[in-house]
Amino acid sequence: MDIWQYTLIIAVLVMLSAYFSATETAFSSLNKTRLRTMVENGDKKAELALALAENYDKLISTILIGNNIVNIAASSIATLMFVGLIADTDLAATVSTVVITVVVLIFGEITPKSIAKDSPERFAMFSAPAIRVLIWVLTPLNFIFSMWKKLVSKIFKTEDNSKMSQEELLMLVEEVEQEGSLDTDEGELIRNAIEFGEQKAEDILTHRVDLEGFAEDADKAEIAELFEKTQFSRLLVYGESIDDIIGFIHLKDFLTPHGITEKPIKEIMSKPVFIQKSEKVNDLLKILQQNKSHIAVVIDEYGGTLGIVTMEDILEELVGEIWDEHDEVVLDFDKIDEDTYKVDCSANFEDFCEVFEIEAETESISVGGWVMEQLGKMPEVGDKFEFEALEITITETDSHRVTQIRVFRNQAEPEATE
Repeated sequence: MDIWQYTLIIAVLVMLSAYFSATETAFSSLNKTRLRTMVENGDKKAELALALAENYDKLISTILIGNNIVNIAASSIATLMFVGLIADTDLAATVSTVVITVVVLIFGEITPKSIAKDSPERFAMFSAPAIRVLIWVLTPLNFIFSMWKKLVSKIFKTEDNSKMSQEELLMLVEEVEQEGSLDTDEGELIRNAIEFGEQKAEDILTHRVDLEGFAEDADKAEIAELFEKTQFSRLLVYGESIDDIIGFIHLKDFLTPHGITEKPIKEIMSKPVFIQKSEKVNDLLKILQQNKSHIAVVIDEYGGTLGIVTMEDILEELVGEIWDEHDEVVLDFDKIDEDTYKVDCSANFEDFCEVFEIEAETESISVGGWVMEQLGKMPEVGDKFEFEALEITITETDSHRVTQIRVFRNQAEPEATE
């Protein structure tokens, strides 16, 4: 066999090595969601590529077997060629190793993998038919390697943990957003949807001290005045106290085109749904839908009223704050100057920590609850305390609770952390 025949065989083997390397990179880098979209549009090649990608273990075994066979064959033939060209056998083997290593590295590994990485789905669809045939041909070897993998997994007790965690999914959304495929609003909506299932009723409820309602025997003129004052579309109805909520009425049922309804309150009253504070928000949404109710009453461990959760509260967890034309817009964190903020104490404490870049352990959900923990006494306007680099002053209170604080962020390094 002359040098040109050797060279031709080596070139074919290097091309096959490039094919296997590119195929490996393509299938490991492809986007399955993109392939599924092509399959839905009737692309048969995408359907085959997706089927192979779903059985990745058998696919990668076939690719690695094929790649090793052609690389070893290329190395052996190159050695034979250089032994025929160079009388010194040791020198011939050295030259053969150097040459074939450089050729395979450049033309069989780096170049094809770079090309396949840029368009993995297209190359996967191109290589899928040939790989399917090779998988069938190498079935016995694939079976042996499959059994070997199971044995190794049992010996080393490895676990298949291919499911994506919530943290990984949030990181993926952030990466896609940085690449420009999602804008800020879309990214925020997806993040809210991912975290939606982790929220509980106690995280989004309106506390009992902020509830508006009336006793079941209240005068209708008082009820009309309360509707006018609060601008709410629904009001709670209770028995002896707010701990005994028996229903709620809607403004459209109370105020008819002919004026205040003449029907008794009990006839226009709807019954609320009662839930525990630990109820997951996504489960709560289903409960409200099934009961065709807009309001759920959250009860505490003693059976009293802890607060309420409305359908609007749940939707706000997904899309953010919803304001209507009657709402007074209240910012949770209102920046007064470079280092000073006015903070609504009903704000979520986790958001507070994120805004001011602090770490604190507390049982409280709201900023107000945390402030009262720090004070250790009934709050009064003017009370102050420091936490890390923050100087916090109470500016508003209502019924022994904090409603608003002023936060000054000291840019100097704090001496100590409470």
